Amino acid sequence: MTAVTDQDHTDHTEDAVSEHTDDTPVEDDTVDRAEETDVEESAGDVEHARVEDDEASGRAEGRTERADSAEPWGDGLIARRVGDTAAAEPVAVVETRGAGVQPAAPLAYDGPLRSRLDALRELVGLSRTRLDSRTLAEAGQVLDEAAARRRLSGQHTVVAIAGATGSGKSQLFNALAGVAISETGVRRPTTAAPIACSWSDGSASLIERLGIPPRLRRRPLQSAESEALLRGLVLVDLPDHDSAAVQHREQVDRVLALVDAVIWVVDPEKYADAMLHERYLRPMAGHAEVMFVVLNQIDRLPGEATEQVLDDLRRLLDEDGIALGEYGEPGATVLALSALTGDGMGELRETLGQFVTERGAAARRISADVDAAAWRLRPVYATGRRTGLSEEARDEFAERLADAVGATAAGEAAERSWLRNANRACGTPWLRLWRWYQDRLEPPTGRLPLRSQADEEATARQRVEQAVRTVADRASAGLPAPWAQAVREAAVRGSQGLPEALDELAARAGLPPGRPPRPGWWPAAVFAQASMTLLQIVGGLWLVGQIAGFMAPNLGVPVLLMVAGIIGGPLVEWSCRMAARGPARRYGMDAERRLREAAAGCGRARVLDPLAAELLRYREVREQYGRVLGVEAGVR
Repeated sequence: MTAVTDQDHTDHTEDAVSEHTDDTPVEDDTVDRAEETDVEESAGDVEHARVEDDEASGRAEGRTERADSAEPWGDGLIARRVGDTAAAEPVAVVETRGAGVQPAAPLAYDGPLRSRLDALRELVGLSRTRLDSRTLAEAGQVLDEAAARRRLSGQHTVVAIAGATGSGKSQLFNALAGVAISETGVRRPTTAAPIACSWSDGSASLIERLGIPPRLRRRPLQSAESEALLRGLVLVDLPDHDSAAVQHREQVDRVLALVDAVIWVVDPEKYADAMLHERYLRPMAGHAEVMFVVLNQIDRLPGEATEQVLDDLRRLLDEDGIALGEYGEPGATVLALSALTGDGMGELRETLGQFVTERGAAARRISADVDAAAWRLRPVYATGRRTGLSEEARDEFAERLADAVGATAAGEAAERSWLRNANRACGTPWLRLWRWYQDRLEPPTGRLPLRSQADEEATARQRVEQAVRTVADRASAGLPAPWAQAVREAAVRGSQGLPEALDELAARAGLPPGRPPRPGWWPAAVFAQASMTLLQIVGGLWLVGQIAGFMAPNLGVPVLLMVAGIIGGPLVEWSCRMAARGPARRYGMDAERRLREAAAGCGRARVLDPLAAELLRYREVREQYGRVLGVEAGVR
């Protein structure tokens, strides 16, 4: 780089205006615009007087031809020329907004990146009712910045130069621009506010997004080689990231979040600075593809020390998790140069020019931002464990509810009721008379006994609550904390009123009123039992007649009839009891099944369905999270 002479300072005396306004806060746009207007009006008066002098001396025509042949600055960039010899010296220019500027083509994202952004937007929308706003703040900011960047120029690449105090970043900034734009010197910090330098038109909106006022916008040295190599580059010189002034560090953090790429400038003394690596490089490891790490001031290193320092710098970057773009692999570019002597500057210009020409830095930056936001959200969307409610857990829940309503006891009661009715219909009259007497003492209900006692109700309620807690724990197992909490809350809401609903179902779905149905063979059994009873009566009357003398003595026949009736009656009753076991068992099982189904249906509607809805919502957000990460099959 050509050294700046005293004549340069003489020719650029008007830069004192910028030096004076450097102390003005960047946020004061009103003052900045007023100062810029005053400077432009003064420059216009000087230029008008100069044109009149040229016309008087006959030089106006030549100047007009040179102005017409030069490429126009569509965004109103005005060259500041001071002194008669300014045209032969490197000239800095100030960018102002012109009324006739044609807006540059907006940035276009490719299909995969658009899909990931859409998935992230859907993910945020689905998660707003489950996650707090602070958790989703970074993802929302990424979406906002991606939308804002997409509306701006896609033909420009905004690159920030960042570094520590004394690293020579402003010197590197001036070397790339080919003219002294950013102040350098022994005073620290030298750069008090970001300064932008644009190599082509149409970048005003991008620079405005960075919050850089017009008085801090410049043009590089106008040369065909520089314009061709770095066309589309917007270079920003940042304040020192380790500055003692808090507002300087805040400006660095703000601008770094908005630029497309960053050049980290380190020097041989502070390249291993813990603040640089822990606060900036390590958190930005995912942005390696839009990162340059430049070892400046290699002219101060003797012999082969440069390679040794570079190797150690690469080692530190590897420990930070930053991929290095070596052997054609994507990653950060590491270079060594001297902005003072110009050694290595050609390689940087060529690499930076190729980087800008690709026009992909903005999309890669947004993609890296999406990656960073997604990985920070991983604990609330994925745990690496299998989730969901298994059929075994569902069946166990239904079983617990069935036990709570006494489905097994209801089935056994139904079976006993059916057998009791069969015995009544098919038993001997004498046994039925005895049972009638017993029934008079303790009449059966013929229905499922209602749990009316307080202790039984309390036990049933405890069983229901335990069943709900167990199924909620099973459903929430393996879920991230916010979703597990949502599942448990859904289970608690569903369990409210569940014991009362189950009691009502138990009364309604238990045994039907009246006697159990009778099979088709019961009439025949009743007729056979009546016949046995009739034989006993006939045989007994016959014997009484013989004893009374009304009939001829013949003990054989009446005794045989009585014995047949006495033996046949219990035999018919026993046969009917054996035949009734199967239907009675089926009747009891049917009653138990109805009560189990009713309890399971009630539990499914009140508890399982809300749990399934929460799990389905989680699966949806997990699939969206997989799309955000670029994984088609989703993540666990």
